[in-house]
Amino acid sequence: MADAVASWHTNEFPELRSAPPWVMQEMIAAQPELAAPILADGSPTVAAIAEDIASALDAGRPVTVVGCGTSEHGAHGVAALIAAAVALKHRALVRARPAFTAALDPAPGFCLAVSHDGGTRATELAVAAARDAGARTAAITHDPAGSVATAAELVLVTPNHDESWCHTVAYTSALLAGAAIAALLGGSIVARPAAAHDLLRAATAVEADAAPIAERLADRRVVLCAGAGLDHVTARELALKIAEGARQPTIALELETVLHGQLAGHEAADGLILVAVDDRADRDRLARRAAHVARAAAAIGLPVAALLSSEHDAALPSELTPAGRLVVDLPDPTDLDRGLATLLAGAGALQTLTLQLAHARGTNPDLIRREQAPYRAAAAAGESSSDW
Repeated sequence: MADAVASWHTNEFPELRSAPPWVMQEMIAAQPELAAPILADGSPTVAAIAEDIASALDAGRPVTVVGCGTSEHGAHGVAALIAAAVALKHRALVRARPAFTAALDPAPGFCLAVSHDGGTRATELAVAAARDAGARTAAITHDPAGSVATAAELVLVTPNHDESWCHTVAYTSALLAGAAIAALLGGSIVARPAAAHDLLRAATAVEADAAPIAERLADRRVVLCAGAGLDHVTARELALKIAEGARQPTIALELETVLHGQLAGHEAADGLILVAVDDRADRDRLARRAAHVARAAAAIGLPVAALLSSEHDAALPSELTPAGRLVVDLPDPTDLDRGLATLLAGAGALQTLTLQLAHARGTNPDLIRREQAPYRAAAAAGESSSDW
């Protein structure tokens, strides 16, 4: 192993450890401290981004948030927070898009890129294409010298670098930055740093409940992750984390989509994780539909687990989640916007569950399997060329 490491492990890789605690665990633990510096930033860059967004919307032009991987999921969260903050007539103009798609079909107006490490080529191309189309551009990144930041006109720098490639800090940093921007766009968006700090601390402190869920799901052939609305953003990030960190095949679906043909491809060897944290509107209806999905999965033998707010925990019968549930109490909406709370609670819970799955399956999440030669080759095949 030492010889193999010497031949490929450079400073570009995360620290290579032989056993827990993994770097990812330290990154998860560091997240509550992000709330104050990002939400209480008060920087002119946050104000300038908010002003440009408002100007684009007032002119009837779209606001596009782009990213790749975890940053794409962060972009969906950021877009949702911005849309909730602006006037109803403008909400349809705010959307998240995969960076490569946005690069192929750029829109005028305003383009906000999310790229934690700041060097993702597809995101750089999306920003450049947006500028060529007449859009104003900005980036949320940790690296102000990266290619994405260089391509953008405004750069909002997040404080902590994610030292694991199974990104956690990258995701919550984007969400918090999006909330800081949204708070300047609408008076209804409340994002008190102390409330965000306490929520992240509580949501990442669910190891005792996550460990038995991980044990029950560790041998599953495929893990389905499903949620509606903002919970679909969380489900997508959960699926990516499990694939990266626990090296387990996953699929992320919108809650209703599970019931429209998808279950035909699954069997008792698989598992399902329901995400139901968002309780802002029609909570009872959502809980009923989540129950229908759980019963459908159980009918073909899938063990079902869930990430829930305390309100959804009370509404969803306990017998429908035999594989267990993680429950997070959301703060009062006068202290923290419900949309942001939904995303942060989901982030902490999904990351903790992923870490426990990595423990149960005996994997190192930090290098997303690139300590193995075929996976380094796969990364090189996708990342080494700039001919596109």
